[in-house]
Amino acid sequence: MQFHWRNAGYTNFEAYLATMSHDKRKKIKQERRKVSEVGVTFQHRVGAEISEEDWLFFYECYRHTYLTHHSPPYMNLAFFREIGQRLAANVMLVIGYQAGERIAVALNLFDEERLYGRYWGATCFISGLHFETCYYQAIAFAIARGLPVFEGGAQGEHKLARGLLPVKTTSAHWIADENFARAVGDFLTREQQGVAQYVDELKESTPFRTSVVLPE
Repeated sequence: MQFHWRNAGYTNFEAYLATMSHDKRKKIKQERRKVSEVGVTFQHRVGAEISEEDWLFFYECYRHTYLTHHSPPYMNLAFFREIGQRLAANVMLVIGYQAGERIAVALNLFDEERLYGRYWGATCFISGLHFETCYYQAIAFAIARGLPVFEGGAQGEHKLARGLLPVKTTSAHWIADENFARAVGDFLTREQQGVAQYVDELKESTPFRTSVVLPE
């Protein structure tokens, strides 16, 4: 299961917020205001707009985030530089600034149909900075580009309150050992039922007004 945002033809971020319940809309506005009030601004940089300094800053934030969670970063700077060159038209960095200095960054990939949120990091803690950098800026970019879907990734019921709804996903695997494949198959039969029930439960907590019809 992942959490996806879907574009209902919104003209801007305010139009998107207008579809949400009063409480959820108010909470998002408060979160965004906290970030703005401490002087944080954002830029979206695509492809050739991303400088070497931007990549260096991103990698330090990426590396710091993994180490903070006691996990070694599994990709190196050369990898990110290479996707920046090979996939220049499909790479977007959200960069947050305060007093002229970079303080936060999020890496996104996109095509004409979808925006994919990947990694993020920051040099300091500011209330609401994570949501703004990873979700609200990504949604604003998707609206500006007319992208139908923003995939915010797996895990995190906190995404639901920001308008990213649960979606069942699939993957394909071949397991050589027949006994192991049978055991995995038995587990997946039970897991499918559990995931379906979980998705249905989450959808009952939609942040949108009951009168709003969302795209499938």
